[in-house]
Amino acid sequence: MTTTTAVTRRRMDPVYLWIIIPTLALFTLAITLPTVMGLFMSFTNSIGFGTWEFIGLNNYIAIFQDPAILQSYAFTFGFAIVTVLAVNVLAFLLALGLTARIRALTALRAVFVLPMVISGIVIAYVFNFMFSNSLPAVGTALGIPWLSTSVLVNPDLAWVAIVIVTTWSAIPGTLLIYIAGLVTVPREVYEAADIDGATAFKRLTHITLPLVAGYVAINMILGVKNFLNAYEIIVGLTDGGPGTSTRSIAMTIFTGFSGGDYAFQMANAAIFFLIVVLITLVQLRFTQRGEKA
Repeated sequence: MTTTTAVTRRRMDPVYLWIIIPTLALFTLAITLPTVMGLFMSFTNSIGFGTWEFIGLNNYIAIFQDPAILQSYAFTFGFAIVTVLAVNVLAFLLALGLTARIRALTALRAVFVLPMVISGIVIAYVFNFMFSNSLPAVGTALGIPWLSTSVLVNPDLAWVAIVIVTTWSAIPGTLLIYIAGLVTVPREVYEAADIDGATAFKRLTHITLPLVAGYVAINMILGVKNFLNAYEIIVGLTDGGPGTSTRSIAMTIFTGFSGGDYAFQMANAAIFFLIVVLITLVQLRFTQRGEKA
């Protein structure tokens, strides 16, 4: 009787098979098969159509010898690091304010998450107009030389505009995760800290941050992944310029596909994919260590 019951429990409901098998087939056709084909083509000299020859690791070697590719990696990682820090610091401070006991809290939260419903390319073009027309007009009227011209045409400052716009558009999603974390912290803990005479800074560093560390880790992982793949805001603001000073890896790969460097950029995409996976695994490792500690 016991054996029969155990066999019955292990038997899978056919309904799950009807769900899993089509899903697995679609995932294989849409994700796995193109990935394997793209990885194979990275070892060829294909331009995206016509005949091709197998050339081994030549594309991978050429990537590390191409200054333009290395510059796009340097820009992308620098941009991702600065933006992740800016987004998380500002979103966390806003979340602290939006979880306080103040009036019109619901309305304020709605205002701060509004950018989530606007397309990134639309945001980029709106800020493009502001950086190219509004701010130079203000700078000219006030007699500020560095503000009298568009920062988007300055190779040394264009990346700052991209960081500002990306931060503005990314804060709402990060903010919601921090709010979800902060509301889970028991009020009794803060009340006990108040009785012990803890200052606001000690409450933040000894109570709030340790209890929402998991949410911080989630936002850091999502932020690094999203900002390393930055594309539409950069296209809308600078289109990779001036020159190639703000060209991200995603832009380089996409431009190469349409420019006849299909196999070369497939190798670039494969390297970039491995780097992102490695960074994500390292972040998860640190996160797990933090949770165990």
